[in-house]
Amino acid sequence: MRSTHRTMLATAVLVAAAGSAAAQQGTVVRIAYVNPQAVFNAAPGRADAEAAYKKETDGYTAELKRMSDALTAMVSDYQKNESKMLAPEKERRERAIQAKEDSLRERQQQLSQQANERQSQLMAPIMEAVRKVLEDIRQEDGYAMILSHEPGNSPILVADKNLDVTDRVIARLKTLAAIKPAPGTKAGAPAATPSGVARPKPPGE
Repeated sequence: MRSTHRTMLATAVLVAAAGSAAAQQGTVVRIAYVNPQAVFNAAPGRADAEAAYKKETDGYTAELKRMSDALTAMVSDYQKNESKMLAPEKERRERAIQAKEDSLRERQQQLSQQANERQSQLMAPIMEAVRKVLEDIRQEDGYAMILSHEPGNSPILVADKNLDVTDRVIARLKTLAAIKPAPGTKAGAPAATPSGVARPKPPGE
């Protein structure tokens, strides 16, 4: 989900520019940039949030694995005994397998949605803290905007290194963390959402 982190942080960076760009028309426009991944890594509460998110989503993954294992066992038993079954029994077993598959798929979708919602909840306080630091620095130094510049993943090809305020943003975030906890004890960036489980082959495949 690192790409998600970059996108969300880049949005915060651009938001820091939105309020004053128009006011800068007709004057010298000052611009700075930051490395969003480096800023994210230094954000207060990130490690705690990642640990909390992983603990929660590990539970999701374990639940899906149990359901998948049960389905796999059901399919395996069906395939093992298929040749000895009468038509009514085969039909009953196939319906049961299909219902199990549908249940697994539905639960997987539910847990994926829950994970995404939890991700947003955990990220919101950290992103707000980062956005505030960016906006404070932008106002203090009179920047029209602070751009997102992550090496290898940025539209900025070349720039004066003196315009890079990444270290300053990180230092401000560390100061913020030392003064008081980041908003929300679970704030931070989530790990990857729980992956799905492999769907067992249905009868006949």
